[in-house]
Amino acid sequence: MSLLKSASTVSLLTLASRVTGLIRDLLMASVFGVSALTDAFNVAFRIPNLFRRVLGEGAFTQAFVPVLSATRTEQGDAGARALVDHVATLLTWALVLLCIAGVAGAPLMLWAMASGLQQTPHGYDAAVLMTRWMFPYIFFMSLVALAGGVLNTWRKFAVPAASPVLLNVALISSIVFGAPLFRRWGIEPIYAQCVGVMVGGALQLGIQLPALRRIGMLPRIGVRWRALCTSWNDPTTRKILRLMLPALIGVSVAQISLLINTQIASHLAPGSVTWVSYADRLMEFPTAMLGVALGVVLMPQLASARAAKDDARYSSLLDWGLRLVVLLSVPCAVALLVFSKPLVAVLFHNGAFSAVDVQRTTVALMGYGAGLVGIVAIKVLAPGYYARHDMRSPMRIAVGVLIFTQLLNLVLVPLLQHAALTLTIAIGAVVNALWLLAGLVRRGSYRPEPGWGKFVLQVLVSAALLGLLLYWGAGHFDWVALRAVRLQRIGLLALFIAGAGLLYFAALTLLGVRLRSFIKR
Repeated sequence: MSLLKSASTVSLLTLASRVTGLIRDLLMASVFGVSALTDAFNVAFRIPNLFRRVLGEGAFTQAFVPVLSATRTEQGDAGARALVDHVATLLTWALVLLCIAGVAGAPLMLWAMASGLQQTPHGYDAAVLMTRWMFPYIFFMSLVALAGGVLNTWRKFAVPAASPVLLNVALISSIVFGAPLFRRWGIEPIYAQCVGVMVGGALQLGIQLPALRRIGMLPRIGVRWRALCTSWNDPTTRKILRLMLPALIGVSVAQISLLINTQIASHLAPGSVTWVSYADRLMEFPTAMLGVALGVVLMPQLASARAAKDDARYSSLLDWGLRLVVLLSVPCAVALLVFSKPLVAVLFHNGAFSAVDVQRTTVALMGYGAGLVGIVAIKVLAPGYYARHDMRSPMRIAVGVLIFTQLLNLVLVPLLQHAALTLTIAIGAVVNALWLLAGLVRRGSYRPEPGWGKFVLQVLVSAALLGLLLYWGAGHFDWVALRAVRLQRIGLLALFIAGAGLLYFAALTLLGVRLRSFIKR
């Protein structure tokens, strides 16, 4: 399977996940609006997700996938199978202990992440309770990360990419069916979302198991102390643990930045956490479809090329990935900068979501547009280090960017309020990406292939034409007032997005960009 076909498969399934996630958020915005309780749910759900991103999809995946890929290349499937068994055993034991500690320590974690919720005591108490309900979600999702790492190494990308859809289906069901039932029982309807999160986590893990069995890699998890000791003493497993430490620090830095921003937002106007959360959701469409898809596909390929000492292929893979980042993320960034209000109005301006909420979410989304290219590029550049088992360099860069981002917050938050939080993340992502790129070039790991200057100019000219069309569309129509004619508003949005996309790729073709060259990889 070609790299582009693999990336397209992951991207399309990720699109399905984001579309169902968007439907979930549309329903949530319409049914629950923006309030102290929605802030409480968003913070409570963010806590297990923070641990998931740090331990599961973050440090663990970054250390596990390159080592697993190298082990398979050097020792075959038998060696890889033994490694998976040892890692699964250690991970399961660690997760059980973490879940017990997380449920017990929910008030402390909530205070550290969003003490400003105490402005509304009922919201703070609800957040503590919801955190306890949802914290065990980390157990399911970390095992999902293990399963996804194995399947991706075997180039079985479809199941891991599709599994997030199940979480969104569970949450949609909890809004449609669970919320009315909870209301009938005299319970705040938003608590139904907590049940949906746990059911969704179990479903995501469940769908991975048959796929692992089909490739003969379903882990055998040891439940006895002897099995735990054997797994701990395995040298390859210990190597993963050593690599995880700097990776853990590096990923934690990004999550600490998120935690600080959530803490700041909780002290701003009520609803700030929710406005930023909805902007996050829209920003994740291009980030996940482009950056995550490319990172998932490139990581095992880069690790394999590194294990085979094929430096030319390693550099070529990075060059291909970076060109795709520029080709696809630049027009998305322009769209977020000039067309955010129509996007937010059409998608969220229904039910209890007000015109003020549209405006506040719009400015937050525009902040992300300023650094979208950097946000996506990191997903391609960082695996270039992880594939070489270099976890320390991204860690050091992340620490520097964290300090820089929070200094920006000191200056910009008093001026821009919640919108500053997304803008500083975007600026920090650009700095991070450039720093990572410079390091790869300086050490000779990445050698840019000829034609970059002409290619970037072609993309910028085409994106400028796209931006002019969207800018005119954003200003010519009153997208908030069009709420009364919902279908017309949806049709206009679809027309402008499709027209802008056609204009962009037509301009690229006329300017001489050979789009077929990306398919040949």
